[in-house]
Amino acid sequence: MSCAICETRKEKRFCPAVHGKICPVCCGTEREVTLDCPSECSWLQQARKNENVEHLRELDRDALLPQVEVPEAFLYQQEPLVGGLSFAIAKATRVDRGVYDRDVIQTLTSVAKTQETLVNSGLVVEQKTANLGQQAIAAELQKMLEEYRELETKQLGYSRLKDGDILKAMVFLLRLALGRTSGRPKSRAFLDFLFEQFPEKNEAAGESRIIVP
Repeated sequence: MSCAICETRKEKRFCPAVHGKICPVCCGTEREVTLDCPSECSWLQQARKNENVEHLRELDRDALLPQVEVPEAFLYQQEPLVGGLSFAIAKATRVDRGVYDRDVIQTLTSVAKTQETLVNSGLVVEQKTANLGQQAIAAELQKMLEEYRELETKQLGYSRLKDGDILKAMVFLLRLALGRTSGRPKSRAFLDFLFEQFPEKNEAAGESRIIVP
């Protein structure tokens, strides 16, 4: 039997994306490029380990926004903030199979740059996007920040969340996303990582991920 994609080489592995058997070459070249691979595919899971390393080698370091310092102590001090923002991303993207890691990365980059401008100059210069998936992510992030401030005010009498802390949290998540994705157009490696941290049952129950220490 020939490969369901190229129809030339011999098929050797089952591909759940095409519901048929394909050759290793087509699997390697089309995986998360033209194929919308389901996360449970064993070939995908195995490949992500090696592809992530290659992606990091080729990554443009400027994409990490190296000018923004995120001390290790920040992650301990602002764990509730980082966790809340991570949950917001998972919530905004779980229902839409048309949203990929690249959408999250582009949104986090845009929000981080807007926040950086605010911190450095006091100006709010939003970077607009026509992508509905990215708009949904940005809206959920903003909603979470508003809820975070409201909860702080309720518990402490005021909100101590600083613009600089939001910037650091966004940059940390951006770097985490770049470090987890395979870099392929349809990669969901980072999103799958988030979904593992925040099971869907928590969202269905309306569980809040915001805990002010």
